[in-house]
Amino acid sequence: MIHISDAQIKQYQDEGYFILERVIPEHHLEMLRAECARYIKMIEDEMDRLGQDVVGLNRRNSRYFISNRYKESPYIADFIFSELMADICRATLGDTAYLFHEQFVVKAAERGMKFGWHQDSGYVGHPHKPYLTCWCALDDVNEENGTVYILPYSRAGVREMVPHTHEEGTNDLIGYFGDDPGIPVIVPAGSIAVFSSVCFHRSGPNRTNKMRRIYLPQYSAEPILSKDGTQLHAFAEPFLKDGRIVATGRFAGDAAPVTQRGAITNR
Repeated sequence: MIHISDAQIKQYQDEGYFILERVIPEHHLEMLRAECARYIKMIEDEMDRLGQDVVGLNRRNSRYFISNRYKESPYIADFIFSELMADICRATLGDTAYLFHEQFVVKAAERGMKFGWHQDSGYVGHPHKPYLTCWCALDDVNEENGTVYILPYSRAGVREMVPHTHEEGTNDLIGYFGDDPGIPVIVPAGSIAVFSSVCFHRSGPNRTNKMRRIYLPQYSAEPILSKDGTQLHAFAEPFLKDGRIVATGRFAGDAAPVTQRGAITNR
């Protein structure tokens, strides 16, 4: 178990985020890096087969988005449904939590793109209970390699979802147009930036000669439905019930890769 202080919980409630440094166990960190590399190779093999450098949102040697592979990988599932993530969910969402979405986001060396100010809830686009993002650094992150910048509620002036517009040239959703640069998350590998889906954040380009790798599991306190209420917006895989972990290892190998609706792709 990890210790999440009352001050951190209050900061999450008041400002929308807190930071946990060096909390990911080394075996999980190495596993996530290995799985990330494995899936990048699979994507590049598919690019080679098609004779293309772009497949979906993935661009060779620039950026990679690897989403919702936990049903294939027992290693990813072990991390998503670990005691570490349970502690974070209990401190932020309460005693009930569902897996909502998960993905690797990779900015390649010297070519990774920036992403503008947005709330993750902006990608849902209709009213819902805010969910939780756990921005897990697989590498040391800083302003040079494209870390995330967080805009606390008090500086954004809002703490609920606002309308977003598409940015010309990137098609990113943008919801904040002020001049506040935000707070850069400068932390070592194994750290987690924990923030609400209504907390504004952005990220810069990677100007270094190494990849910047992030893993992003997201959790909700209740299932998030489509606007018409007829289907799930993403996932609602039970994780916590009455504060206890109810997820099991049944996921690995029992399903093909999932292409889900409403993917949140910009980090």
